[in-house]
Amino acid sequence: MTALVDRGYLPSARSARFTAMVVIGRPALRAALVHRLRTLGAIDVCEAASASEARARALNTGPRDLVIVDGALSDGSGVALISELRRRGWRRGVVLSPSDDPYTVRAALAAGVHGFVVAQTEIREPKPLTGPVTIVAREQATGPAALSAREVEVLHLVSQGRSNRDVGEQLGLSALTVKSHLARIARKLGTGDRAEMVVLAMRAGLID
Repeated sequence: MTALVDRGYLPSARSARFTAMVVIGRPALRAALVHRLRTLGAIDVCEAASASEARARALNTGPRDLVIVDGALSDGSGVALISELRRRGWRRGVVLSPSDDPYTVRAALAAGVHGFVVAQTEIREPKPLTGPVTIVAREQATGPAALSAREVEVLHLVSQGRSNRDVGEQLGLSALTVKSHLARIARKLGTGDRAEMVVLAMRAGLID
């Protein structure tokens, strides 16, 4: 949990007060996270043990500043839940997972997950959270795994030989916005060459 605070994924004790939701099936871990969030300044933390319960609570409470979700819930994907909540206006989503599979991490980042925390052992109790973890953040990531879903869409159309204007018309964007997307893609992939960007995305399995 300390690592999450240090990297800015959770507010620090000096931050403005915030609201949160914890979606974890395991009661002991859920309780520990709720307690920690309250010590960090959370003024309201709601709890859910499943994706369906989280959706119901989200409808009642509206968007919150933060949601922490188990990557493997009993009734669905934690990543999919965060993606859904972000579309509803939730600001930050953090996934807890025992797996560091690159495809899982890439899918999480593309879905809009703010932080991806990988415990070295299966998360059963609060204690493993204080041990070594691997954290992948959208703001710090580079390479194909750092591309957002929109950026992948842009590259897919670029791979078909579309111009910036054509890409914008297809996605409902201006040509200038497409140019901005391509600039961000270039920074993440380390090349501004359109052909090279497409090749890198294809090698990563992001586009056909």
